[in-house]
Formats: sequence, C-alpha cells, structure tokens
Amino acid sequence: MKKKHILFIVNPISGGKSKTGLRNLINKYLDANIYDFEVIEAQYPKHAKEIVQANSQADIIVAVGGDGTINEVAQEVYKTDKLMGIVPMGSGNGLARHLSIPLKPEQAIQALNTAIPHKIDTATLNDCFFVSVAGVGFDSEVAKGFDQSKGRGLWNYFRVGTQSFFTYKEQDYTLQVDGKKIKRSAFMITIANSNQFGYNTKISPLASVKDGLLDVCILKKPEVWHTPVLAYKFFKSKAHTSSFLEIINAKHVIIAPNPSEHANVDGEIMRVGKTVEVKIQEKKLNILLPKK
Repeated sequence: MKKKHILFIVNPISGGKSKTGLRNLINKYLDANIYDFEVIEAQYPKHAKEIVQANSQADIIVAVGGDGTINEVAQEVYKTDKLMGIVPMGSGNGLARHLSIPLKPEQAIQALNTAIPHKIDTATLNDCFFVSVAGVGFDSEVAKGFDQSKGRGLWNYFRVGTQSFFTYKEQDYTLQVDGKKIKRSAFMITIANSNQFGYNTKISPLASVKDGLLDVCILKKPEVWHTPVLAYKFFKSKAHTSSFLEIINAKHVIIAPNPSEHANVDGEIMRVGKTVEVKIQEKKLNILLPKK
C-alpha cells in the first residue's frame, strides 16, 4: 500500500510552547507503515497559507499550533479535497477541545494513525474565514487585549478579560437573522460554529460544527456580583441556561452597527467595518478526527 504524505505546518511561537522536540515525537508516534512526513515552520503571518498552496503533493495537512494557526491552514485546505489534521499546541485550543482531539502532542500525533475523515462546517464573517467562533463587542476587546499583551495562558486571558469588563459598555445592535430583523442591546454578540472560545469556556455548549447552523449568542452585561455564577456556567457547559444569554440558530446573520469596526475571528482581531455579515458554509472542511 502506498504511504500517504503528511505535511506538518508548525507555528513556532503559538501558545508560548517550544516545538523543538516535535520531529522526535512524530518519528516516535506516527505510524511509518502508513505515512511519510515533512515538517515546515511558518515564519510570518499568512505563511501557513502559502505553505499549503506550495505543497500540492501532500495528502494530509496538519496544523501544529493554536486556533489562529488552524484557521490559516483551514483557509486553504477547504478549497481542496485534502484532509486536515490538528496537533493542538496553542493557548486555548478551542477547536481541538470541541472536536475531542487530545491536547498532548504525542497523543494527537498517535491519534492520526487511526483517525477517521469527517466533513465539518466553516463560516465567513464578511471576507474573513473562520471555523470556531467570531464576534463583536466585549469578546473582540478581550481578544485584542490578549493579542497585545506579552503573556499567554488562561491566567493572562482572565486578567485581560477582567480589565476590559469594567470599561466596556453595552452597545445597541440591529440584527437580521435569516431575514428576520431584531434589535438588541448587548455586551457582546458571538457567532459560534463550535461551542467555545478555548480553555473549555463554552459560549454555546450545544453548538456543533456538523449541524449546518450557526449559534448567534447575544450576551447582556451582568452586574459584577453575577459574574462568578456566569463564569461558572461558561466553564461547566451551562451557559445556555443563563438569563443573560440568548441563543438563536441561523445560517445567515447581519449585524449593524459595529462601532469598533473590529471583530474577533477565531481569536484573531480583524478590521471588518461597521456592518458584519456572517454565513455558514456547510460541510466544507475535510478533517481527521480521533476514532472513538
């Protein structure tokens, strides 16, 4: 049987984690009877996209990094009939957690040996592609602050979020949800394809990347004394039971205005303008997931 060729695209700085031992892990845990492999490091923003474009001979493209790296790789892989894999080595690793991909690199690599191909949904926010979550309001402020801060990890994410909480105010929005117009005052509006931001912080616990739907999550700003209970619900897969959160299923959403003109797109801050349009792309990405 002809071996399949895997290309591992590595973000060397994602999650503040060293990737120097990755090649040794691949040699140890990847089945050499099934695969041969190549490792290429992404050296600058958007380089991962260029690497995918330049390596048409690869059968499988594996993103090694966080949600931003996965997004870059997926942007190109979904245009082809190639399979994508994930070795999570980022900070929050939201998509990997949602897809039940092991968080330890050696286990994620080993899982590729018996992984099963699946088709999952992707989405677009204006011209920006995303796989997991995108949104406007408070979460984009937190993502922006986290991106600009020097630290990584859950504690730094919590610190940035706490600082932003006290300064950010609710905004008035008009939404068109599958053609139906609604008005809401919201602290943030998150469009969830998967169920979480990362760190198992689940904005929409029932969301699925296989249901052909987006979850429009409209969050009111809680009073300070309500935040511990709300945070608990986010971490315990119970956010959808909160009176502060409204979730609407849809395939097409338009949000206006977007005062900051920025959005959080798979954890990356993008300038997107004053009107945001989000569309589902059903079963667009071929991805390898662990055999259950």
